[in-house]
Amino acid sequence: MLGQTALELGLITSLTVLALFLSYSMLNVCDLSTDGCFTLGASVGAVVALSGHPYLAIVAAMASGLLSGLITAFLQTKMGINSLLAGIIVNTGLYSINIAVMGNTALINLNRSETVFTKMREWLEGTFLKDQYKLFVILIVVILVLILLVLFLKTKTGLAIRATGNNSTMVKSSSINPVITTIIGLSIAGSITALSGCLMAHYQKSTDINIGTGILTIALASLLIGRTLTGKRGLWTRAIGSVLGAFIFRIVYTIALRLNMPAFMLKLVSAVIVVLAISIPFFVKNSEEIKRKLSLTFKKKGVQ
Repeated sequence: MLGQTALELGLITSLTVLALFLSYSMLNVCDLSTDGCFTLGASVGAVVALSGHPYLAIVAAMASGLLSGLITAFLQTKMGINSLLAGIIVNTGLYSINIAVMGNTALINLNRSETVFTKMREWLEGTFLKDQYKLFVILIVVILVLILLVLFLKTKTGLAIRATGNNSTMVKSSSINPVITTIIGLSIAGSITALSGCLMAHYQKSTDINIGTGILTIALASLLIGRTLTGKRGLWTRAIGSVLGAFIFRIVYTIALRLNMPAFMLKLVSAVIVVLAISIPFFVKNSEEIKRKLSLTFKKKGVQ
């Protein structure tokens, strides 16, 4: 049961990883508004579901995330604000907005409300999938987002976004407006992040103002794990690797929980995983050089 829960939570988180795959890997922009955008999606999704519209909650959450990404992109492209600072500003402002969306409270309970998961449970009642309704919903959403994202990145606009990430100066001479590509890329990334937050709120049947805290670190670690697994292969492989990275990260979390690690230590686990995900490829790539330097060092000290 714990393994299935890890799979489900990993898949939900993988949506945020795919959003980061678009903004960080393709567009080369580290969007620090991810935590607030995730919470925004959860808040909007919970409020709309609480009003009796679970499917509309998904649309509303994605629209709110798109708006968040649009504002972040506007600040850095039209207001001349550094991309990192723009993300921090939006993330800070979203804290107040999220509280307002939740009705000046820090917690919303959905135990008595319908969600996309309870709706699917009703649809699958009497079938062999009735006990896997949560996993079924999450898989459908992740597969759809994965396919649509990769297909989008292969379109003319998607190629322009990838070109902007590779060399924003060069694309200007190719009649590509990097401002437009940045706005489109961050807006789509924001909508996917908010979708992830909405599903998390529906999955947990609750949301709070801190639900998105640390999600950027988790998503970044998962993305780097996926990159380590796939290297610089094709777009499909790298995108699927990002999803697998989220699942592997969640497995590590599960192992930490089974070892009775205190909850406050999980943030440290996230930080360590990020360090390892970044460092291991570096050491593997430079292993021969490192061995040579160590050998020279030992020889100088007279160690055989």
